[in-house]
Amino acid sequence: MSDGLLLGIDFGTGGCKVTLVDCAGNVVDSRSGEYPTSHPRPGWAEQNPADWHSVMCQVLGQLPRRGEVVAVALDSYTHGAALLDAKLQIIRPTIIWTDQRAVAEAAALKAEHGDLVFATAYQMPAPTWTLPQMLWLRAQEPENYKRIKHILFVKDYVRYLLTGEMACDFIEAQGTLFWDMKAGRWSEELCALADIPMSALPRIGKPTDLAGKISARAAAATGLPEGTPIFMGASDSAVEAYSAGAVEPGQCVLKLATAGNVNVMTAAARPNPMTLTYSHVVPGLWYTVTATNAAAVCQRWYRDQVRGGSDDYAQMNAEAAKAPAGSNGVMFHPYLMGERSPYWDSNLRGSFTGLSMSSGHGDLCRALLEGVAFSLRDCHRTIEEMELKVSGYLLIGGGSRSELWSQIVCDVFNTPLQVPASCDASFGSALLAGVGAGVWSDELSAIRRCLKLDRELRPNPANAALYSKLFARYRKIHDALAATNNGD
Repeated sequence: MSDGLLLGIDFGTGGCKVTLVDCAGNVVDSRSGEYPTSHPRPGWAEQNPADWHSVMCQVLGQLPRRGEVVAVALDSYTHGAALLDAKLQIIRPTIIWTDQRAVAEAAALKAEHGDLVFATAYQMPAPTWTLPQMLWLRAQEPENYKRIKHILFVKDYVRYLLTGEMACDFIEAQGTLFWDMKAGRWSEELCALADIPMSALPRIGKPTDLAGKISARAAAATGLPEGTPIFMGASDSAVEAYSAGAVEPGQCVLKLATAGNVNVMTAAARPNPMTLTYSHVVPGLWYTVTATNAAAVCQRWYRDQVRGGSDDYAQMNAEAAKAPAGSNGVMFHPYLMGERSPYWDSNLRGSFTGLSMSSGHGDLCRALLEGVAFSLRDCHRTIEEMELKVSGYLLIGGGSRSELWSQIVCDVFNTPLQVPASCDASFGSALLAGVGAGVWSDELSAIRRCLKLDRELRPNPANAALYSKLFARYRKIHDALAATNNGD
């Protein structure tokens, strides 16, 4: 196949992005749109599945050449369960991965079944996983729980609306705590912990397997050609690592998106109670994840809640650039939704410290960027403790488009960083669609043919030395406030 366009559709935590790629791997067009997350109570985070589909249709409508699409693949954030009843209607809003309501359920799982869960799923229970969320629903919304007949996940639900087929890839399934890593199938034993019938779970395939074809109804709603094949796709973090060119053991991806990740590629699974463990889209490759709950979303929060939503990110970054490294003593901890790595503490809360009468908007804007970078560096400590070999660093995510923020991360890590030209998940999904459709023979051939680097950063020695001292302070402030956040 040499004609036509490949379409990747990404459902991130904050919005949908679509990318058109030609069969030579060149980006032809890309559009995006945001959908809301509701926070009905502190620590809660929910989305309406209808918003995923409607925003996708809106951004697809902005692609003049969508009628030339010959293959599609979707990706999405993990742990977002769309619950359907017997009439295939959504039962309630989706509890998303940043939600912290299932703290007690996760703690009980860990205490009573932690060894079983970790040995089977390679992960330790935490509120972010689907299994604890389902236990919360069973206890707090029993009537809704009884209505559940089908469980899909973000991209899989949208793909069902496009094709009428229910399916899921095995990497997405690894993000549930329902999956048996060694056996490569849904675990009856883990599902039984929440009384989840196996019939409620979708069939499983590989990321490049055919999942279905665009229906006539979906063609009318999206403008995509009827009958276009849609391939499985995978979780956004797996596809992002792939699209960035992290396809060899030792490569490390630093992600500045809604959440922040430090992901190291490994030749074999390296499960650890303090990390997440996933398969890569490249067969046989794995990656270890340490992650902070809030990264670029902190800028969105600051824009909307502190500055009234009137500023754009470029303006905020321009103000931040006027402040010196260290933000005149202001420091930010990005625990707006509790924290995962390295603390796994849902009670942590965000904070600005070091404020004085002389502190200005630029200091706060820069402190926010520095605080997220410090949080990523904090995540990296677990990688060091595990003695995972790192051969090089790639910076990805929406935050990497900011030259200032990228340089801050480079200086905080005190190491060269490469920034790929097309490193978002929608680009990687388009390549997976091409592999599924036969444009490229396999996943490695596709990324090696299509990968392009945008720029390479090198640390500023003076700023790196300053940030090394400030990182020690960052950790001390965490330690001092953690006791207060936990009521001690």
